[in-house]
Amino acid sequence: MPSTKRGTVLSEHRPPSRTRRLVTRVVLLLFVAGLVGAGWIGLRGTLHNLGGPRCQATALGTSVDFDPSQTAYAATIVAIAEKRGLPARAGTIAIATAIQESKLRNLTYGDRDSVGLFQQRPSQGWGTEKQILDPVYATNKFYDALVKVDGYEQMRITEIAQKVQRSAYPEAYADHEQEGRLMASTLSGHSPGGLGCRLDDSTGGRPADLRAALSKELGVKGSVKGSVLTVKAGSERQAWSTGSFAVAKAAQYGATKVRVGSKEWTRTRDTDGWTWKSVKGGAGTTVTVTFPTTS
Repeated sequence: MPSTKRGTVLSEHRPPSRTRRLVTRVVLLLFVAGLVGAGWIGLRGTLHNLGGPRCQATALGTSVDFDPSQTAYAATIVAIAEKRGLPARAGTIAIATAIQESKLRNLTYGDRDSVGLFQQRPSQGWGTEKQILDPVYATNKFYDALVKVDGYEQMRITEIAQKVQRSAYPEAYADHEQEGRLMASTLSGHSPGGLGCRLDDSTGGRPADLRAALSKELGVKGSVKGSVLTVKAGSERQAWSTGSFAVAKAAQYGATKVRVGSKEWTRTRDTDGWTWKSVKGGAGTTVTVTFPTTS
């Protein structure tokens, strides 16, 4: 054994074997990988939850998103077009107009006496300020003017805007035509499952109020039993229009699940809220909307 000059015996340390060094490195690598993996999962969850609640409309590989309030107004606009039997083009025009005029907000102010979604003016015969601030009234008045324009379905949106809105900047409406088309396509049921919303947890459900809104705006009847609203639609497209309306209004009425046939939207804060998942069974024309149970 080795010793010092003073005769004190020192212990001999053998260098670790190659196998031990390899095992140690592998353990360290696995430990670091675990930390990185856990960190990525946490970061991904954080990224998914960044920003406020949003709704997204997707059709033909293109998406557009708005906040829940804007989406709810868009749903009203398209629903009324559906109830009136107007073509999808009417919904596109109306939404593009509302985006340009108010950014899809029910404004209580505007240029001179303009108010509401379409910035209509009491002084120009659109109605009283109180009437115009009712989105259902304002939308119907817009369509009343639109259908008087011969050939509006084939006209450029800039031409239509000039005739209906009497706008000083008609070219600006064309900037929002694609947004209007995507929202109208998904909300009218022409692009099934194209509309989803990522939302905070529901603080309470109002199934009876949603049933009333569906009847007033979309013209469909539903029945409420406990915490579930059921609609028997006349066609699959109407079923998807109804389901999309329910999702678009989920922030307002508190729905936690919407099912159309074998597809289901579930309320969640992450990006899964933008999608519909496949579920077993269910008729293609049946819509069920689930709300939180009351104690």
